[in-house]
Amino acid sequence: MGTRCGIRWTAVALLAALTSGAAPVVTVAQDTENPYISRLDVRAGRQLFQARCSTCHGLNAAGGNESTGPDLTTGRFRHADSDAGLFRVIRDGVRSTAMLGLGADADEQSIWQLVTYLRSVDVTAGGTPTGSAAAGRQLFTGTGGCDRCHMVNGQGQRLGPDLSTVGERRALAELETALVNPDAEVLPRWWTMKATGPDGQVVEGLRMDEDTFTFRIMDADQQLRAFSKYGGWTWERVQRSTMPGYADTFTAAERNDLVAYLFSLRSEP
Repeated sequence: MGTRCGIRWTAVALLAALTSGAAPVVTVAQDTENPYISRLDVRAGRQLFQARCSTCHGLNAAGGNESTGPDLTTGRFRHADSDAGLFRVIRDGVRSTAMLGLGADADEQSIWQLVTYLRSVDVTAGGTPTGSAAAGRQLFTGTGGCDRCHMVNGQGQRLGPDLSTVGERRALAELETALVNPDAEVLPRWWTMKATGPDGQVVEGLRMDEDTFTFRIMDADQQLRAFSKYGGWTWERVQRSTMPGYADTFTAAERNDLVAYLFSLRSEP
């Protein structure tokens, strides 16, 4: 997506401020690219939004109920048509409206993460699901067996990520990739550890804690087990996903249904 070496500032505005003797006013260039667009940034932006913005725009940015601000999930913003524009609105607010902004001293990374979160909740981004969410739910809890590892709204297991609101965090293409190539991105939280005892016994599980001397795992029975790195056991850190790929297991139509179901999983308004 082009260079991410830092924010390019509007030279004309800065020069004007310097030559006029006034304090420099730095603005974000219209073509500035957001350097904080990872899934971790989405998560950080969501937490900040819920802490600072949800009173007016609703917990999930969709407005409604007693919210006074507009729905921000439509992909259309009255006062901005780019990421740089959103940055300015979040930082500076909108004159003569209830949108006050975070202020000129606000942390730039946090503002960009808010922009990333707002882009992630755009219901029009990446198109709309072509499958059946109802059929996908049956596949998830039935022959797909996805609830043997994942939890949705308190139902299922904890061996994989909780998917109760995955539709807010992942685009359609990302959900499809997760089904056919789960090793494409595995966060450290979901790495596993393999411990082998002197008698050949092997224990594997999710890496829950690890330091210089010890590690803890949660095994397939969801039991916590602790190991020393300097005892009779050898150990290995596995950074691959425990989730199998479904490119050959599910048909294209079944994957579309499952993606539609996952995309529908969002917080209650």
